[in-house]
Amino acid sequence: MAGKDWLTSFLERNNTLAIRRPQATSMSRSTSFNRTNVSSFFNNLNSVLARYLFEAKDIWNVDETGTTTVQVPGKIIATKGKRQVGAVTSGERGTLVTIALAVNAQGSCIPPYFIFPRKKFQDHFVRNGPIGSTGSANSSGWMLHDVDFLSFLQHFTRHTRVNLESKVLLLLDNHWSHLSVAAIDFCRSNGIVLLSFPPHCSHRLQPLDRSVFGPLKRYVNTAADHWMRTHPGKTLTIYDIPILVATALPRAATPSNIRSGFVCTGICPFNPDIFEEQDFSPAYVTDRPVPCVGLPCAPTAHSNTDPYSQSLFEGGLLPEYPAGSTRDTCLESAIPDHPAVCSAVPPEERGRGMLEVRHTSPCLFIPEAVRPFPKAGPRKDTKRRGKRRSTAILTDSPVRAALEEEQQKRIQKKKKPPAPKKRFLTVENTAPTVSSDKDEECLVCEETFSSSLPGEVWVQCLFCQLWSHEACTEGAEHYICHHCDNE
Repeated sequence: MAGKDWLTSFLERNNTLAIRRPQATSMSRSTSFNRTNVSSFFNNLNSVLARYLFEAKDIWNVDETGTTTVQVPGKIIATKGKRQVGAVTSGERGTLVTIALAVNAQGSCIPPYFIFPRKKFQDHFVRNGPIGSTGSANSSGWMLHDVDFLSFLQHFTRHTRVNLESKVLLLLDNHWSHLSVAAIDFCRSNGIVLLSFPPHCSHRLQPLDRSVFGPLKRYVNTAADHWMRTHPGKTLTIYDIPILVATALPRAATPSNIRSGFVCTGICPFNPDIFEEQDFSPAYVTDRPVPCVGLPCAPTAHSNTDPYSQSLFEGGLLPEYPAGSTRDTCLESAIPDHPAVCSAVPPEERGRGMLEVRHTSPCLFIPEAVRPFPKAGPRKDTKRRGKRRSTAILTDSPVRAALEEEQQKRIQKKKKPPAPKKRFLTVENTAPTVSSDKDEECLVCEETFSSSLPGEVWVQCLFCQLWSHEACTEGAEHYICHHCDNE
């Protein structure tokens, strides 16, 4: 068994290798970043660039990131052998403040927009923060409402001076707070063209995530650590976050960092081939094979196969044998017509037996053909809570109309019918008395209201307004009698 000495020697012999800590990437991000989604995004980007002829100064990216009042202490020099080395933080769990930032491909940046976890925003929240910054407030501190995004768009318009004569392109993710009809109408009336990224692909396609937010969080964390050392006995509050951002933002959002984010994503300069095939390898497990037309690519349970050819069938290189045929009779007719085999087997070797081809043409047999990589099973047909999003030009009329229809359906779904009225019997001197002048009858058991026992609950039909015992119904929240239900 290889030990620690072997690993050390192996790394010394291979100077290009090093032990690194991988970055955690969720399964949604790994499988969504595939060639199909990326190609759709670049097709939309190419269409927008060709339609409006945007320059580097007109291409903007906006995104949000969160900062907390509890920093992660940095590394320090301590005595060897000391087991525990502590550093003071503001608390056990921090309070979140969201920062919305917009940068363009030329390297410019507008003042940040803060969202505080308060009911009402006050101007002193951003005191001593970056010049020109402002913000809003809600109960959570995240950009949860379309009102927050609309306020940010007003802040963005004020600092970029965009208008209908000089339009700009704004790239953003598919968060539901960005997809409000009010925000889209505001962008259309002010010359802002919205283009959304594919879902779960912002870690590779969004410039802010690639080159700005990482350094920004490190510098904010360092500034918070320094603040705790220079203010002994005090705790860091949410009103001190703008001060830390004012110190860290000029060091993180440099023109070179911002421009490199647009270059490495292929947005500006436009480069749709910036990503290679190895970049899409995590999504390989969910790739589905293209169905073959007129030529089966996988054997069935009754196929005439042997152990030597089974690996080729699993790799999808050879067709299955028709009923009543053998391997030798099928090779001459089936193999030359199969495109995957024709490109790998020389013409003089086509028609030979399976074993002979295996030994004489090594280019046909790849490790994946012998033992295919594991694949995910078929997707289950389950109902999704939310609609599956994709990259789209949000300010186009068809997309806006679809979002407006979806919003209307959501509003109608939230509207609930009025709660049914309940009538209770009162007990007075052990004799039941009714709370209505009219003696109603139960629609199910036909018992009168006056003869009911004390404490029994009656419910009213939503349509005919007639009454029934709650015990005689199915106990639904909104009662509809059997007469109205049949109609």
